[in-house]
Parts: sequence; C-alpha cells; structure tokens
Amino acid sequence: MKRFAIALSAAAMIAPAAAAAPVSYDFDRSHTEIRASWDHAGYSRQSMQFTQYDGTLDLDLETPSNSVVDITFSLVDDGFWVGAHHDRFIAHLNSADLFNTAEFPTARFVATAFETEDGQTGTMTGDLTLLGVTHPVTLDVTLNKSDATQDGRSKLGFTATATLMRSEWGLGYAVPFVSDEVLLVIETELVEEAPAQEDAAE
Repeated sequence: MKRFAIALSAAAMIAPAAAAAPVSYDFDRSHTEIRASWDHAGYSRQSMQFTQYDGTLDLDLETPSNSVVDITFSLVDDGFWVGAHHDRFIAHLNSADLFNTAEFPTARFVATAFETEDGQTGTMTGDLTLLGVTHPVTLDVTLNKSDATQDGRSKLGFTATATLMRSEWGLGYAVPFVSDEVLLVIETELVEEAPAQEDAAE
C-alpha cells in the first residue's frame, strides 16, 4: 500500500546521491478504511471493516525492495465494524464458523515484493496469515497523492485492492450461498512519523 519508486528527471544532470534510508510512516486513522465485501446470495453486496491494526510502514521511495510493510490486525475488542445494530452478526463473525477469534485473535500481512513501472501504480505481494493459515495475496496499488503536511512531513495517499477466496483460509462457511470471493479495498493516508522528542532538561 506504499509508494514504490520515483523517476528523477534531473538525475543525469547531478552527481548520484547516497541511497536514502526507508522513511517510517504512520496510518492517518481518521482517513483510513480497510473494507471487505461479498455477494449475499445475489440479493445484495454486504461489507465489513477492520478497525484495529498496527505495524511497520518503512517505505524506501528509491529502492522499493528495501521497504518493510508488516501489519497485524486485532480481530477482537471491536476489531470489526459492520454497521449499527449488528451484534448478532458480529458474534457470528467471532465464532468458530468464521474468524474463530477465541483461538486466532489476530491476522497478519507481511509484504514480500513490490512492482511498479511508473511510481504511481503497481502491485504489492505479501503473505496473509489468518486462522493460522498463510497464503500469498497481491494488491493492486495506486498512489493517489504525495505531498507534505504543514509541519513538513511527507504525506501519501493510496488505494489498494485485492480479490481473495476466503475458503483458502478456512472461512468457507455458507459457500456458495454466500460468495467465496471477497473484495478487499484499502483507502489510506500515511504520514511520516514525527521526529522523536529530545529531552528538554539539561
């Protein structure tokens, strides 16, 4: 879900600079949505959001292979959002029929490869571990905007999408009545971590 490379048009006119270290980013949680949706027996398309997540977002803009994306999702303690008045559905999501959060309270995505040709669109492939099962997932990623915050930190906006077959992770409840295919959509804004505060006292 990260910016992969920037072509420097003036590169031929200046001496090569030392490779930049990866930059650490934080999620702007007010402007991040991680949503999964599925077909409900042809009647409608339903969705849920994953609301508890954290991890490492170290992005190298010049050498994408140096980037580290490692996100853990907590599936308990309000880890799901499916809309108001859905207590029964949330309980079912937590049950052994589906996410079995009593035994598997977290899920994890670790990026393993990045590909891009233009620095604006590309793919990020990684290993998704859910219910103790790990399979690769490839997300199509678009960099929507790159700018700076008022205090000069880098800010990036991304859209990422992937299609998963939930039964591959043992989530086959009600297939095919409810679709096996799940669309994952991530809309996120990332902000460069603030510099560490130095001790004021001396």
